[in-house]
Amino acid sequence: MTSAAVFALAILLQISPVSAQQKMAPALQPAPALSQAPAVPSQAAPAQPTSSAAQAASPMQASTPPATAPTASAPAVSDATAIPGDGGARPLKSATSGLRELSPWSMFLSADILVKAVMIGLAFASLVTWTIFIAKMIELAVVQRGLRTALGKVRDAKSLAEAQFALGAKGSVLASLLAAAMREARLSAGISSDTGVKERAGSSFAEIVRAEARRIRLGMGLLATIGATSPFVGLFGTVWGIMNSFIGISKSQTTNLAVVAPGIAEALLATAFGLAAAIPAVIIYNHFSRVTKGYLELVGRASGAAGRLLSRDLDRSHGASHSRAAE
Repeated sequence: MTSAAVFALAILLQISPVSAQQKMAPALQPAPALSQAPAVPSQAAPAQPTSSAAQAASPMQASTPPATAPTASAPAVSDATAIPGDGGARPLKSATSGLRELSPWSMFLSADILVKAVMIGLAFASLVTWTIFIAKMIELAVVQRGLRTALGKVRDAKSLAEAQFALGAKGSVLASLLAAAMREARLSAGISSDTGVKERAGSSFAEIVRAEARRIRLGMGLLATIGATSPFVGLFGTVWGIMNSFIGISKSQTTNLAVVAPGIAEALLATAFGLAAAIPAVIIYNHFSRVTKGYLELVGRASGAAGRLLSRDLDRSHGASHSRAAE
């Protein structure tokens, strides 16, 4: 019995370390698992989200069309570029093209029919002004030179007949004055009053001078009319054009300068036409007034020369009659 008990105790002692080791083993095994668990999740956790993000992104990329991503970013880029780039470049281009289009010819073509009529009338008035200027310059130069030459020829003449012979058949105002003096002397033959003959001859001379003044001033009244009325005609076209511009503003419901400027520019063009016609007309009229005044002074000198020749002829005739009476 004692030996059997010792034997059983020995077996138990042998079995208990083994069971203790077996019990210790499961207890020791979780420790490495716990020690490894933080390392494994720390290494696997980033890998798994990465793979899951890749897997999640791949279906989205596969499901969404390729134009979706550029479309989402394209508006921002296009808007960003449109504001500083396109938005600034297109208005500049349009403004540049607008400035290029606002030439006098294009403004004339796009103007109202009444404004066009005003511009055409003022352009025609300007053409008339310059035509009168060229014609009168030639005419005044010719008649002044001719009258000065005629006065030089009759300066040393002693009678009306000698003066007419010196002038010849040239149709100048001095020739008309000499012819009027001789006609009056012939018609007054037998009248002893020299004063009456000179008065009647002076009246004829005054008529010839007035007729010559009217002839030489021909066209100057038109210059005065153009110079006085052209600014107001152009102003009428301007008022009409601005009125149409305000009507267009009310219809378009905008006060943008790009919309208002063309109509106002067309209206102001009519004023420019009026000033372009009026200013030269006034200057040319004043110039011709001075030149005509100088020419009329020459005509007055010619009238005085014809009167002096007539007085000499009358004195000679009376002297001859007195000498015959004395004989």
